[in-house]
Amino acid sequence: MNEAEAANRLMRLAKQIAHHDKLYHDQDAPEISDADYDALVRENRELEAQYPQLVRADSPSKRLGAAPTSALAKVTHARPMLSLDNAFSAEEVRDFVGRVRRFLNLPEGEPVAMTAEPKIDGLSCSLRYEKGQLVLAATRGDGMVGEDVTPNARTIRDIPQSIKGAPDVLEVRGEVYMSKADFAALNERQETAGGKVFANPRNAAAGSLRQKDASVTEARPLRFLAHGWGEVSEPLAMLQLLAMNKIESFGFPVSDLLVQCETVEEALAHYALIERERADLPYDIDGVVYKVGRLDWQDRLGQVGRAPRWGLAHKFPAEKAETTLEAIDIQVGRTGKLTPVGRLKPVGVGGVIVSNVTLHNRDEIARLGLRIGDRVRIQRAGDVIPQVVENLTRDETRAPYFFPDHCPECNSEAVAEEGEVDVRCTGGLICPAQRIERLRHFVSRGAMDIDGLGEKSIVEFFELGWLHGPADIFRLKDHRGALIGREGWQEKSVDNLLAAIEARIGFDPARFLFGLGIRHVGIVTAKDLMKAFGSVEGLEEAARGPDAQAELSAVDGIGPVVAEALVDFFHEPHNREQLAELLALARPAAFVSTARATEWTGKTIVFTGSLETMSRDEAKAQAERLGARAAGSVSAKTDLVVAGPGAGSKLKKAEELGIRVIGEGEWAEIVAGA
Repeated sequence: MNEAEAANRLMRLAKQIAHHDKLYHDQDAPEISDADYDALVRENRELEAQYPQLVRADSPSKRLGAAPTSALAKVTHARPMLSLDNAFSAEEVRDFVGRVRRFLNLPEGEPVAMTAEPKIDGLSCSLRYEKGQLVLAATRGDGMVGEDVTPNARTIRDIPQSIKGAPDVLEVRGEVYMSKADFAALNERQETAGGKVFANPRNAAAGSLRQKDASVTEARPLRFLAHGWGEVSEPLAMLQLLAMNKIESFGFPVSDLLVQCETVEEALAHYALIERERADLPYDIDGVVYKVGRLDWQDRLGQVGRAPRWGLAHKFPAEKAETTLEAIDIQVGRTGKLTPVGRLKPVGVGGVIVSNVTLHNRDEIARLGLRIGDRVRIQRAGDVIPQVVENLTRDETRAPYFFPDHCPECNSEAVAEEGEVDVRCTGGLICPAQRIERLRHFVSRGAMDIDGLGEKSIVEFFELGWLHGPADIFRLKDHRGALIGREGWQEKSVDNLLAAIEARIGFDPARFLFGLGIRHVGIVTAKDLMKAFGSVEGLEEAARGPDAQAELSAVDGIGPVVAEALVDFFHEPHNREQLAELLALARPAAFVSTARATEWTGKTIVFTGSLETMSRDEAKAQAERLGARAAGSVSAKTDLVVAGPGAGSKLKKAEELGIRVIGEGEWAEIVAGA
């Protein structure tokens, strides 16, 4: 898979996961099983790891659940309710421990103890106690803002109304759930009464807790199991296990399968034990959660995106199924890539009916020997849509499948460049699919996020000749009169659309840059570039400068491939003309860092030599928390160099330029005092 295909898949993943997040977190009505959802998230994570430059602003890795939209009051969490990254194999668990070890710069042989406990399948809830009294209960929501369910939570017998001996402020976090037996009894009662029958215990628990009428919640057999904490006015303990023991002593239920494991192998053995006992547990679980045992290490590890670096969810394997491949359709993406999608005879996998399967590319079809009519084994454990893992009838005589050599959208020749497996339409901008996909990318949630300008409207305006490129979006106001009265368009909807477009004038420059669709430039890369150059104009100046490759590559996270793509883009006259036109109309704002303001805000810091008390990644994370930029090379724009033993050319250059140089100990003092 190359970057173009990855960008297209990430776009579709973001849309699918957002859709399922809303169904799961806000409406308690998921369409797919947890294993299927995990497959989507895992595919997104793996693609982002392989192509970090393509990470989108609306990436699921940056989002927790879905923003609450019910009538319940909204509550901002004192500390975000984070979500855990997932692992699906023992090797991924070992990799997790390896990442922890490298980030903390631990000496060889020092153990990384972890707690391990079942991952209960319920609704996340945070319980806030002040001076021992329950004052607030809130759902996770999107991780930053949840829903106030305090009256409902007070009806749950496992949740104490008051506690003794606790810190003045204590947020206990855990899962509200329904036992398997209680769920079966509830559904039986619901069916008898002609009421709603729930799909699974998690849905039943979520729907019961999020009732407007607390008496309905009280009539439902809900339980609570604690697994962590949020804001506390004083530390609970020095170890994760001891802190959970403390929470249990306050009267909160904690899993009796929570243990501390001194090694990875112990943790994996406990995973195997829990998996064996899974069927006999009174509640549903979908994996095992590991957390770094030392809380001071957790503080140092911090978080990346939506997930803490110190925790991991080790999920149980997904299911497989057999069915028939009935057809192969070809979809054309923004970059012209022809993606084959298999249409299946519908089959149930993990509680959901599957009818589509990704076939990736021409080589994958050939590798599996797929023909229409073949019997195939599919799985949902790591793809945007299910993938074929085996062709069960490849030895049977059947007409071969020929991958198209012309684009199904514009009939242009479709070819694979030398060294690439992907077949692409050569039509470029004459291909309506590519032009429309590029426009869709520019207005997508991860980019400019223009509400009301969806695919249907883009196609309509494209066919009317109103949209040729992104700049034309800001000229749609010239067509207001012609648009009013067209099917589906009234004066109010037209004005809403134009207002949404107007609201994007002066918008976030990183998302604007991402929306341009420059090869290899995802949202994370776009943010890194804006941190370094302050504006799209500043980036263009650097990309067209005499030392463009060196200056761009000096930005942390920007490699030579991305630098070359930027230089190529900004040296193309046609691109510069279109960009100048777009900048004049959209006028993106100057970049503003979200890091807290300190004396180091906006400064550039370079770390060189061997750091002895922390890893390079941890040092860079510290700099970013201070609002500074951690650069990879020394230049006249560098404000500070932190040099450890073995510092070489960077230290020499800093001394030649008269840049301040300090040691690791002085840097630690700066961080502590900021």
